[in-house]
Formats: sequence, structure tokens, C-alpha cells
Amino acid sequence: MISMLFGSMSYSQNETMFVIHTDYGDITGMLYNDTPGHRDNFIKLIKEGWFNGSTFHRVIEGFMIQGGGKEDGTVDVGYTIPAEFVPDHIHKKGALAAARQSDAVNPQKRSSGSQFYIAQGKPYSSQELVNLELRKNCDWTPEQKEIYKTLGGIPPLDYDYTVFGEVLEGLDVIDKIAAVQTAYGDKPVKDVTMTIEIIE
Repeated sequence: MISMLFGSMSYSQNETMFVIHTDYGDITGMLYNDTPGHRDNFIKLIKEGWFNGSTFHRVIEGFMIQGGGKEDGTVDVGYTIPAEFVPDHIHKKGALAAARQSDAVNPQKRSSGSQFYIAQGKPYSSQELVNLELRKNCDWTPEQKEIYKTLGGIPPLDYDYTVFGEVLEGLDVIDKIAAVQTAYGDKPVKDVTMTIEIIE
């Protein structure tokens, strides 16, 4: 049983925990139970060893770090997952979310079966959040706004990309990976590899 307070949200359920091992340190997090399609798929891929030896192949400082391919260069598992948008789950720093194709070819906002990213983002001002609420026609809670103003994140992506977990330890590791030198396509010049396991 896990009971903890992170940001301003309390968890006291049997959440699945995971750890991403990298050369820059470990990133420990949990998967949300109310996004079961994404949770179960991520667990399945981890247990199959899909991500082991793969890389964070797209890194944008101040935005996010993305992985999800396979060590042999396979980019995607070849299937998608229906979107699971939950208002409680926002793109705060450390949010684990699913990448996807654009709305033009994917109007249902279905997620990639394996491509994921971890939000880094930046702090937002009150006015920036008000403007975003009007543009996106959404309404963040006072607690969520406070998280975006202090911890930071990527609020423009809320309700467009499924957030299915969050980092509990290792936000500093996200910062280290986000700061690596990149080349064409935001690909790190030196590979940043990972191994992911479920914490039983």
C-alpha cells in the first residue's frame, strides 16, 4: 500500500511503481489506476523488456524528454491506445504522458502504444494560465494552478495528451537529461539509454 503526498494530491491506493535507470540517475514514479489502458500497456511493455537499452531519442530543454522505442531501433509497437483524459492528471513537471500523432491524422487523440514523454516544462504566471484557460476552454483548480506557478510543467498539453503517471523521485534527473547537448531532430548527441522495471 502506497500513501503519499506529492504536489497537492494524495494517493493511498495500490498504485504500480516503476523505476527508469539511466546513466544520470534513477527516475522513480507511479502509474495511475484511473488510466487503466495506459497503465496496463506500460506494465506489459516493461515486463517484456521493450524499453531496455532504448534511448531518450527526443530531448527539448524546458519542455520534455521522450523515449519509447526499442534498442534495435524499432520506433513503435504498431498499435494505439484510446485517450484517457482525467482532469486530476495535469502536465506538471514529472508527469508521465503518452506521445501521439497529430490531430490532423488522429482526431480521436489516440496514444502511441509505446512512445512516452516526461514533462519538464517551466513555471507559468497567473496571467499565462488565465490566457491558456480561455484558449483551451478548460478550468484548472486553484491547487493545479499553484503547481503550475511553482513546480511548473506544460499546461498547453493538458486534455490533448494522456497523462498516465508521475515521477515521485528524480526530478533532478529529468533536468540533467533535458540539459544534454542535442543535434538534428532534438536527438541527444550522446545516447541517453534507459532500463525500466516495475517495483514489486
